This record gives sequence, C-alpha cells and structure tokens, in this order.
Amino acid sequence: MRNTLAAPLALTLLTAFGAAVADEKLVDGIAAQVGTEIVLISEVMELVADQEQAMRSRGATQMDIARVRSDGLEAAIEQRLIARVARDAELEATDAEVDATIEAIARENKISMTQLERSVSTQNMDWQEYRKEIRSELERRKVVNAVVGSQITVDTEEIEALYQDRHSDQPDAGTEVHLRQILVPASEGEGGVSLSEACRLTQRAREQVESGTPFGEVSSRYSVVAVQDGGDLGWLHLDSVASWMLELIEPLQPGQLSQIEELPIACTFVQLVDRKEWSPVSLEEARSQLQQEIFQRKLMEEYRTWMEQIRDQTFIERRGYFADAARFNKNKAASDFEAGLTGHSVFGNSAGGEAPQ
Repeated sequence: MRNTLAAPLALTLLTAFGAAVADEKLVDGIAAQVGTEIVLISEVMELVADQEQAMRSRGATQMDIARVRSDGLEAAIEQRLIARVARDAELEATDAEVDATIEAIARENKISMTQLERSVSTQNMDWQEYRKEIRSELERRKVVNAVVGSQITVDTEEIEALYQDRHSDQPDAGTEVHLRQILVPASEGEGGVSLSEACRLTQRAREQVESGTPFGEVSSRYSVVAVQDGGDLGWLHLDSVASWMLELIEPLQPGQLSQIEELPIACTFVQLVDRKEWSPVSLEEARSQLQQEIFQRKLMEEYRTWMEQIRDQTFIERRGYFADAARFNKNKAASDFEAGLTGHSVFGNSAGGEAPQ
C-alpha cells in the first residue's frame, strides 16, 4: 500500500530540523549511550572534522552536514560495539601489532617514521590518539575475520564468472599505469566553490602530498575521486585513459606528481605510482585476486548483517541534535523510497538536546 503521508511528514520534519540546525552552537555533552558506555559530541565532531571542512568549502548545506555528523556518530557507535566484542572474545590488539601496522603504513607511503609523526601532528592529532585509531581498526579486522570471515566460502564458479566479466575484452598488448588522483570540483549557486577556488584548494592538496602527507589523507580532505581507496585508481591500460590525463602522466617518473590540470568544472592532479608493459591476464594469474575480491564483498555483506544483530541486542540511545537527525533521515529514506530512489536509515532511538557547530 502506498504511504501518502510519507512525503508530507518528511517535509514537516525537514522544516523542523532545518530550523533546529540554523543557529548551531557547540555544546559538548553526550551524543549517544551505547550499552553502559557513552559517545561524546566532541568525539563525533573530531571524527568528521576534515570531511565537514571539505564539504563546507564545496558549499554543502546544513542538512548535508547533519547527515555527515550522523554517519560519524554511527561510526563511533560501531567502534564501541566492536571494542566490546574484542574484549569479550580476547581479540584485543597488542602494542606490538600496533607498532608493526604503523611501520607498515610508513613503508607503504614511502616516508620515514619521523615524517609520519609530523604528518599526524599537522592534522592536529596527538600521536597516542593516532595509535588508538590504529588499534581500533586492528581490532575491527580481527573481530570481522574471526566472527564473520570464518563462515564465508568462495566457489570456483564465482571466480570464473567474475574473470569473464572483468577480463573477457582485455587488450592483447600495450602499457598500463598505476595512478592516484585528487580532483576538486567547482560548484554553482550561493555558497558554492568557484573554479579558481577549486584550483587553489587543489594546489594546497598537491603541496601537502609533496611535503609528505600520505596521499590517502589528502584525498579524504579535498577530493571526490576514489575517496574510499585513498584516491587510488589502480592499474589502468593507457587505451582507457583520457587524452588530457595521458598528457599529464607522459613525462612523469614513478612517484612523481603531475602539474595541476584545470578542467571545465574541476581542478585535478595525478600521481604516477608505477608503469609497466601490459600482458593479458590469465584466469590462473587473476584467481587469487578475484577470490579475495569476492571474499571481501561477501565479508562486508555478512558483516553488515551481523552488526545489525549486535545493534539490536544493545541499548543504543541517540540524544539531542543526533536524535533529531535520526528522525529526519529515517523519514527522508521513506520518502525517497516512495519516489523510487535508494534511501536508507542508520538511526534509531531519540531524545532532546542542543546542536553542535
């Protein structure tokens, strides 16, 4: 049955929530209670600070910012739940594991430990806080692999099907390049970013990469391309690369950054990670990577299901501003569904309070 009340209700909530966030002030306090633990508003704001700054520079609305903050709260809630499971299952990360992971991050980004520490400090993050984040991620991986990963299998037929989909029309020869990219778009309208401002931000991003800041960190702060992969585009055959990008990368040696390219609606630069001759990929050569890709996809699907079960079994109360955002997003998802769009809600309980800025 069609819910004819969904759109009017969403409009009412949009108006009410819009008024609530119009004159936000930072008042630290409890954003949510998770079992016997709490998540502070300041913790959420720190989690989303870089993303929020980038969105504001691109002219994001208060509603867009509210959704980002809500996602930040959900990430903090998930961290609490994972930490609890890790403690109960004795899967906590050791200091040695944290040390090894940080050293690996430095090697992967081809920087020294001193440069990494300097990069962390430029992000207004204490070194111990950085170690805490690494520990949290290690424990998440341990829990996911132990609780969820052990239940997953990948069939030969699945690997062969993905190979056909991925490699059936691959070229016979040529050159391929491994690229990273940062792209900052311009946006129209009041509060938008002009093309010249987008290019200025791109220049700032390029300078930060040159100074040793990990590419992925800079990507998350400024870019809109492959952000989940730290701006990494992976390996691309030159035949599939746009002509303007070919001109950028043609003079580069591995590790070098291109000059900034001004496009009609954005500014960008790329990093050439490596270059090699292309050779067709056989099924046996691709099997391990494809198997891992399928495994990771299934892992995330099962993880989401498992995490929802953990959430359902835990008392979670979102408060104040975040409770208002939860109600708005939940009903917006319903109205989007009515319109045939993809909507989702990651919020639940509610309470009263003040809004952060």
